[in-house]
Amino acid sequence: MLPTARTPVDAWMLPGALSRPAGRSGARRTTRDWLVDLAAFLLAVGWALGELQSLRLNVFALPQWLLVLDPALGVAACLAVWWRRRFPTALTAAVGAACAISNTAAGALFVLLFTVALHRGWTRAVPLVLGTAVLSVPYIYSYLGVVFGSPLLMLLAILLMMLLSVTAGLAVRARRQLVLSLREQVEAERREHGLRLAAAQRAERQRIAREMHDVLAHRISLLSVHAGALEYRLGRAREGIASPPSPQELGEAAGVVRSTAHQALEELQQVLRLLRGPDVDARDREDGRAAPQPTLAQLPRLLDEARAGGQRVDAELPDDLDALPQAVQRTLFRVVQEALTNARKHAPGARVVLSGRAERGGEAVLRVSNAVPVGVTAAEIPGAGTGLLGLAERVAVHGGELASGVDRGEFRVCARVPWPR
Repeated sequence: MLPTARTPVDAWMLPGALSRPAGRSGARRTTRDWLVDLAAFLLAVGWALGELQSLRLNVFALPQWLLVLDPALGVAACLAVWWRRRFPTALTAAVGAACAISNTAAGALFVLLFTVALHRGWTRAVPLVLGTAVLSVPYIYSYLGVVFGSPLLMLLAILLMMLLSVTAGLAVRARRQLVLSLREQVEAERREHGLRLAAAQRAERQRIAREMHDVLAHRISLLSVHAGALEYRLGRAREGIASPPSPQELGEAAGVVRSTAHQALEELQQVLRLLRGPDVDARDREDGRAAPQPTLAQLPRLLDEARAGGQRVDAELPDDLDALPQAVQRTLFRVVQEALTNARKHAPGARVVLSGRAERGGEAVLRVSNAVPVGVTAAEIPGAGTGLLGLAERVAVHGGELASGVDRGEFRVCARVPWPR
């Protein structure tokens, strides 16, 4: 479950590697980084000041040139701490070499070893530790062994301190990589969730578009047929070829247009309720305002409307189609509705033949065909051309298939849907 809102984080408290957005390389130092750098610099300076006291007393009996060179190397090593984030490996190698003859640079070396382990990992840090230890052997055996007694123990103590610095850096590195990995995982899940949501929204829009096409195309085509017939009659009357329609005929035609437009508006409102969400649709059903979804029981009414619009429709359907699941009946109803609409558009006046068969445990088959008029190349009513494509998707949801095309001078639409026992 992805969070709906991101928890606010104080960016100044995060290291630069965690404060930058996921997927971006490079980052400016945050306030925390500057405070850590200051603390690391002060640690290196504090170590150097402690060693300066030993140099002043010359407890290790160092030659004069080392007493001068050691503090200079220590100052340079302390200043190098400020650039440790940009050049961790190079600075650690340089300061490690300086520590071969400088005690005051040791504090800066521990800080730099921590940094190189944090930013470059153990593959860089461990060789630097071993190289520094090897370079320090002559100095330890020549000077420090005289004071501490056992040069080997002194070497092991220095090696242990360097390894502790590396271990601390590796621990912080592991924790930081874990945080970055978790953040990348969350961002990937968020992107995937967004893609799934977008796909779901796209599928829902397509479903609603198909429903609006199926509902409105039929009604609008009926309106166009009735209005066209009335326009044709009036035009013939103006030319003196036919008698003008009587007031009764005009009233009947206007009533048909009004009734068809009213039904189209009601069905459009039903689709819009789906757009407004399931809660509104459920409330409308409770109030009795939502129209029931069409099934094959409404098929006779659909055919009567088509015949009233001037279409010649012959239907031979088995009685047991009403036993099909409701969802399948709705899809088959839309197939017939779309076929009648296409016949009005592309083959006005052609006879439409509707037939079907159904066998429980087998399949239900519904066929609609009409003759293709000679010379007809375009529809009188413009359409989107997506009705049959949307119906094929709806039929496929039920495990069936929809075939359509011209065969032997007829345009045929055939829907096959499995009917399990």
